[in-house]
Amino acid sequence: MATNTVGVPRQQGRPRIRPEGEPGASRGLAWLLVVTGAAGLLASWVITLDKFLLLEDPDFKPACSLNPVVSCGSVMQSEQASAFGFPNPMLGLAGYAVVVCVGAGLLAGARYGGWFWLGLNAGTLFGTGFCAWLMVQSLYEINALCLWCCLAWVATLLMFWAVTARNVRTGDLPAPGPLRALFADFAWAPPALHLGVIGMLVLTRWWDFWTG
Repeated sequence: MATNTVGVPRQQGRPRIRPEGEPGASRGLAWLLVVTGAAGLLASWVITLDKFLLLEDPDFKPACSLNPVVSCGSVMQSEQASAFGFPNPMLGLAGYAVVVCVGAGLLAGARYGGWFWLGLNAGTLFGTGFCAWLMVQSLYEINALCLWCCLAWVATLLMFWAVTARNVRTGDLPAPGPLRALFADFAWAPPALHLGVIGMLVLTRWWDFWTG
């Protein structure tokens, strides 16, 4: 151990890199980001193509328009489908592609700083909030479901909870001890509960249709 000019010990050698088993560097998280990002990218791509076809031909029927409830065309033609003045899936094409690149970088051995993980957490939080708004609009205003949208919802919330769990465990996102313990031992619980709530809302919204 050498010392610098003011007598403070200075560590020699290469900077420390987190081993593969530490939180945030696991291949499991990397693969989850790749898979959920790819799923969201696929959904955004299909919705974008169908949106353009609907603009060209209002009578076009998307393949996922199966019945009065599962009606992708009704969702794509709604005002909510262009919340920012352009088709919503264009946001997904950019956002999900970034997530795939982050996951691929982790698989290749990249290590990102705490500020990067917090930024990714903020981005996935925005995506989860936006998906929640779209879900409410689909269930109670548009009165129809889009299967590709549902895939994007699930992918987004899974990546959000995975990144949040990683940041809490590593301390990049400050949290009290019990919350850190929850994400350390039961990281699956928050996304499972989140998915359960969505499933319950969808089931009860059209209960008569599902059971009729």
